[in-house]
Amino acid sequence: MFVQAHHPNEAEWWVPDEGYWRALLEQGEFANGGGPAPDSEPLWRSLRLNGHHDDLSLNPEAAQARDWAAAQAAYEAERTVELEVVGYNRGGLIVAWNSLRGFVPASQLLDFPPLLNEEARKAELARRVGQRLHLRVIEINRAANRLILSQRAATEADRRRALLAGLRPGDVRRGTVTHLCDFGAFVDLGGVEGLVHISEISWGRIGRPSDVLRVGQTVDVYVIDTDAEHGRIALSIKRLQPDPWQTVEQRYRVGQLVQGVITNVVSFGAFACVEPGLEGLIHISELAEGTFMHPRNVVEEGEVVTAQVISIDAAKRRLALSLRRVSRDEAWAVDSGDEQRTTEGDRDSVYSSLALRPSS
Repeated sequence: MFVQAHHPNEAEWWVPDEGYWRALLEQGEFANGGGPAPDSEPLWRSLRLNGHHDDLSLNPEAAQARDWAAAQAAYEAERTVELEVVGYNRGGLIVAWNSLRGFVPASQLLDFPPLLNEEARKAELARRVGQRLHLRVIEINRAANRLILSQRAATEADRRRALLAGLRPGDVRRGTVTHLCDFGAFVDLGGVEGLVHISEISWGRIGRPSDVLRVGQTVDVYVIDTDAEHGRIALSIKRLQPDPWQTVEQRYRVGQLVQGVITNVVSFGAFACVEPGLEGLIHISELAEGTFMHPRNVVEEGEVVTAQVISIDAAKRRLALSLRRVSRDEAWAVDSGDEQRTTEGDRDSVYSSLALRPSS
């Protein structure tokens, strides 16, 4: 039930009458207005309808507009507020937000005992009257005069903020993959989520994060950066593994024959993975002798090839390879084990090693 009041300027506004609050106290958070109920005075004894925080310099219309705007802002910013408990009903607690009254369902209270009988439940709620609770707005509807808050959500938000504030670049944390998308993977660190961009998943080339990760997988991550203001965390998985380019010039030499798996064929050549995270380019001019229409006429993705290293540039992360400079006899020698081998049987192990094993 609502009372229609009139401002001197004839603008109409709405405030709940006592019948509305009595119904809310008696029936719970979904109550509609109703007339006075008999024997309801004991419930109303703890409800201070004219909270002492109200600004008496404002007329009721302006005060409510101010407070609804503040509640809406808190809701949108996911901000925690501290409010006093001024009443209760069988469904939960009534809190004062200046001229407004909000409802905190018992299910949204911390440490509220389950399975209480009617008297014990009433006593448990009654003892909280007068306490000040940290709350978050979880539902707001001014038209319906509905303001629902949660102590659980506020505590969870505080815990997330504390966790985020405690993260530092360079930290190593263990988390769980919660979502995979084209640009990366989201990892839950125990209440806050961070993003592992696709470029930070592996030192090697991957087509999609789902090629090497799965939802629910446990992974160790390196914290690259945090943005507490926007709640963003940049993570890396690959930085916990050695960068193969740092020692490439010590492990390979020009003229060396290597085996690798063709990972990508493009118009200007083909890329071959010689070890996890280390790919070399076979330029179209180094694929084969003679004339051909496209590199796909010479090699295909997944094919195991023997190539010669023709240049190494660790600083620019470039490894140039050649197929046409490898003779049949040299290729046979590599297959026989005289040079570094990547046999047909090794192809799957090269691919699988690009994938990240779950942390134990």
